[in-house]
Amino acid sequence: MVVLYVLIALAVVGLLTGVHWYVWRRLVGDTTARGGWARRTGTMAAFVLPLMSVGAVISGRAGAPFPLQRVLAWPGYLWLALLLYLTLALLVGEAVRPLLGAWLGRRKPAEPADVRSTERPAAAADEAAAGRTADAGSAVTAVAPAPAAVRTDGPAPAASRRLFVARAVAVGATAVAAGTVGYGTYTVLRGPRVKRITVPLAKLPRRAHGFRIAVVSDIHLGPILGRAHTQRVVEAVNHTNPDLIAVVGDLVDGSVADLGPAAEPLRALRARHGSYFVTGNHEYYSGADAWLDHVRELGLRPLENERTELPGFDLAGVNDVAGESEGQGPDFGKALGGRDRSRASVLLAHQPVVIHDAVKAGVDLQLSGHTHGGQVWPGTYVAELANPTAAGLERYGDTQLYVTRGAGAWGPPVRVGAPPDVTVVELASTRT
Repeated sequence: MVVLYVLIALAVVGLLTGVHWYVWRRLVGDTTARGGWARRTGTMAAFVLPLMSVGAVISGRAGAPFPLQRVLAWPGYLWLALLLYLTLALLVGEAVRPLLGAWLGRRKPAEPADVRSTERPAAAADEAAAGRTADAGSAVTAVAPAPAAVRTDGPAPAASRRLFVARAVAVGATAVAAGTVGYGTYTVLRGPRVKRITVPLAKLPRRAHGFRIAVVSDIHLGPILGRAHTQRVVEAVNHTNPDLIAVVGDLVDGSVADLGPAAEPLRALRARHGSYFVTGNHEYYSGADAWLDHVRELGLRPLENERTELPGFDLAGVNDVAGESEGQGPDFGKALGGRDRSRASVLLAHQPVVIHDAVKAGVDLQLSGHTHGGQVWPGTYVAELANPTAAGLERYGDTQLYVTRGAGAWGPPVRVGAPPDVTVVELASTRT
């Protein structure tokens, strides 16, 4: 197993090294002069930025001081997002490069032709004067031939044409990548948008028709997203005036000591039937027991493989599968065993992959997060391959699964093609 991890690590390092070399070659090597300040600056950035990215990724796991994590996080994680879109844009540029070069090769500027036409009369006059002088017996015994005129109306020189194409592609790719990352960062920092769906449940009694659950997942408080982000999420949730709030994991990326103040606004969550919490995989990276105690202090009730009866349905929650390494994984028997199956049931589970266990347990609706909807395109396709449902509502037998894209972001504070959301799930009774 250790050997496998080492091989994977080496493959990742090799891939990242190759990608960085390619980006450096296209942005710096092909566009700047040897020994110039621009090449020196670009080459230095090609070494410093990857190191900051590595530092941002490992500093939290290594227990580095939180201020240092924050210093590394912004440039380190943003570079990872920028690297992705720079690489994609430059690969598109490979197709544009020969087309632009061919177009420049066929182009004939008009100005040199005008200059040639204005010089011809003067040249003819000079030749006539020379002829008259020779006829008059000039002492000139030989006239050296005039140097051949340099044609300036043909294709641009190949070297300058290649440089122009390289710089045009580099500037275009940088502009597209920076614009994409900038918009993706704004999408995260403006806060989640409210999404509303209606889910019909056959077992739900009429008295519970219209019950509204605000589903929040993947807030990911950490060295980048802090107290202000929590406040935006709380305001978005409370604005929906829900009957119940379900926080389905990945609240934090760090310890209570570092992130307790950032989570403080959660005290202001308001719902008629209270706020509930289940662990995500990142809680187990951050000290799950301490965070379970802290969310209780903030007014949320953790559901640790347990359930509670609400008017019209049972609400259950299971621990995240990452807790198995600590003997705290999901236990469907404990959470759902022995209940009255004639009652509707709603399950809170961080990862969609437990849907098959939920089907066996007779769950009517599972609410999950974890996927971020892929967070950044084309990661959306990876999320779809890695999860039974990446985002939205789907049915598995008699069980329905809803997956929210989450309210925050992990790693780069960037979302492209998968905007953050808080989802209000309205339960609908199909009974007459």
